[in-house]
Amino acid sequence: MECLSWFIHKYLFHGPLWFMHKSHHQKSKSFFEWNDLFALLFAVVSLFLMYKDRNNFGYGFFIGLGISIYGVIYFIVHDWFVHRRFTTFKSNSAYLRAVRKAHHLHHKSRGKDKGKAFGLLFFNKKIQ
Repeated sequence: MECLSWFIHKYLFHGPLWFMHKSHHQKSKSFFEWNDLFALLFAVVSLFLMYKDRNNFGYGFFIGLGISIYGVIYFIVHDWFVHRRFTTFKSNSAYLRAVRKAHHLHHKSRGKDKGKAFGLLFFNKKIQ
């Protein structure tokens, strides 16, 4: 899921969907940003896949489940821990500090191009 997320972020969010994602790279005066609509979209897709395949637990159900699980991880790591959109938790984990550092490196570029570190859970070891 992380590899697909990296691809979507780099080539779609920083590509044709930049008009929505750019709100995430700008200072916001509001709790919500246009970028949050992606979470809603992925939740709808996930629930649809799980609902459609609920009787036979086929691949659609598990793809939907994977999207949901990744969404929860994304919410906790990205929104709660990295961007501190909610009361933050503290961690001395070297891994979580590196995740936060990689994401802040990504946000150094306020524009569509020249971004780095498009993933959430994987990052270049040089960042540590």
